[in-house]
Order: sequence, then structure tokens, then C-alpha cells
Amino acid sequence: MGAGIREERNEQGGVMTTDFFWSYTDEPHASRRRQILSQYPQIKQLFGPDPWAFAKITLVVLIQLATATLLHDASFPKILLVSYFFGSFLNHNLFLAIHELSHNLAFSTPSYNRWLGILANLPIGVSMSITFQKYHLEHHRYQGVDGMDMDIPSKTEAYFVRNAFTKSIWVLFQLFFYALRPLFLKPKLPCLWEFTNFSIQLALDAAMVHFYGWRSFGYLICSTFVGGGMHPMAGHFISEHYVFNPQQETYSYYGPLNLLTWHVGYHNEHHDFPRIPGTKLHKVREIAPEFYDGLESYKSWSQVIYMYIMDRTVGPFSRMKRKPKKS
Repeated sequence: MGAGIREERNEQGGVMTTDFFWSYTDEPHASRRRQILSQYPQIKQLFGPDPWAFAKITLVVLIQLATATLLHDASFPKILLVSYFFGSFLNHNLFLAIHELSHNLAFSTPSYNRWLGILANLPIGVSMSITFQKYHLEHHRYQGVDGMDMDIPSKTEAYFVRNAFTKSIWVLFQLFFYALRPLFLKPKLPCLWEFTNFSIQLALDAAMVHFYGWRSFGYLICSTFVGGGMHPMAGHFISEHYVFNPQQETYSYYGPLNLLTWHVGYHNEHHDFPRIPGTKLHKVREIAPEFYDGLESYKSWSQVIYMYIMDRTVGPFSRMKRKPKKS
């Protein structure tokens, strides 16, 4: 994707921007959705829940919890290795299952999706499912809007993350920034669902420590941490909206890791049609290829991480922003 553009910038001695990319037009997805539906109304038949979501989530939760119990007396190096090469894939899968559930794509009844999200949350070790939904839906509704879209890094992050070393540190801890940013920049009062999520998660964590010890619990936390940092699957955090081409603010990934990530790589398609489950997003591109084939995309999330760190012109400021509309 656009490698020639980035290489040309670097050869010219390009430096990192000191401000975000500002757009004075609406986000592109609503208008493209209207265009696609006017030409291909059959896409509406793809809307609705994924009937296999409950089974897939339950299976991953059981495998991950069983793995944690088996590691109750493992050495730290072994826990770290199993976390990175196995547990990280499962926990990141569950994180993206929660993303899917935030759009009510497992059940037609919203509360059922919330309960399933709380179940999917268990191996992650930290309560986040309900809180994620509150902020993520605003990311869709107000994509790029200053002060509203908490997916965009803060100015503080952007000012401090200025070179390959600091970008490497930022990528390593990006899950913390992703999770804590909205709590500092746009705090919301917790709701009953969040207290429920927190209570059930705390009970599972305490039971894991009581019956199997801190190493089992540590494996779950480690799987979450390494899976959200310098890890191939975590490349989607950067690939989705970080601007490598100023003419485009959302990017899709068409690689094999979609099979493990609820097809979140089909990100243009997802923002165009958030009511379509991940397993069917490829059909959108098949039905309306002329709307997507001309957009730049990726085939490797690992390459995205490498480009983000090494490209001197790219950093946390490399996001598209727009001013809030006046009421």
C-alpha cells in the first residue's frame, strides 16, 4: 500500500507532522453506504447476527481458561512463550469478538450481546467489554470528530512519540493508551452493566488466583498485554485509520489473520456497513468491487507496524480529524 509515496517522502528528508490531518468534509462511509445500497440493495440481506458467534466465543474462552489452569506451575519463560505464541492470539480474538458484540452482531437482543461480551471478557483479565461498547459506537458515529472520537491519540501522546524509539515504546504499550485514553479525555459515569462486568470479571480473577495461583492469572494478563503490543494481530490498531496517504482515512487489510480476528481487516467495509457481521464483509467487496478496489489496502499487519515505526513522516499525529458540527 502506497510504499512509493512513503519512500519518496523519506528520500526528500520528510519529517513528522506537528498536527493532525484536518478534513473539512464529512466522514466518507455514510455517503459511500448510500451509493452502494442504491446500486446494490441486495447487500441489506447480509445485515443481522452471526449465528455461530456464541459457539465460537465460548470455545475460545474455554480453551484459554483451560490453558491458564494447565500453566499453574509453569516457569515465567514458559508462560511468556505460551502467552506470545498462543494465548495472545486467543485473547486478541476475544477482544475483537467484543468489538463484534458492540454492534449487536451475535443476537438481535442487545442485552444478550452484552452478556456474551462479559463472557468473552473473562480470559482478558481486565473488565472492559461494556466500557468499550460505549466509546466504540461513538467512534463510528463521530469518526475523526475532535473531542468525540477517542480512537484518535491525544496531543500529549503525539508530542512525546516523535521517533522510532518512542514509537516502538508506544506500540508496545498501545493497548494501555487505547484503553485509558477515553477515561482521561472523556470520562463517563459507569452504568449498571459496567458494574456487572467488573464484578463478574473480579470474581473470575479471584477464583483463578485462589484455585490455580498467580501464574495462571498472570498468563491471562500476559496474553492480553503481548497480544495488544508488538504483535502481528495488533497491527490492526494502526492499519485501520492511521494516515499513510492523506487522501484516505480508513484502510482495509486483506490477509490471512482475518480468519482469527472476526475479519476486522475489512475495515472500510465494516465502517460502511457496521450491521454486517465480520464473516460476511468479504461479500460486500465481492458485490461492489468498484467501490473498494481503488482504495489502498494492506496484506500484512506486521509490515504496517514496521512502516509506522520506521517511517519518519508517520506518528500519532497521522490521523484525520474534523471539527464538531455546530448545533
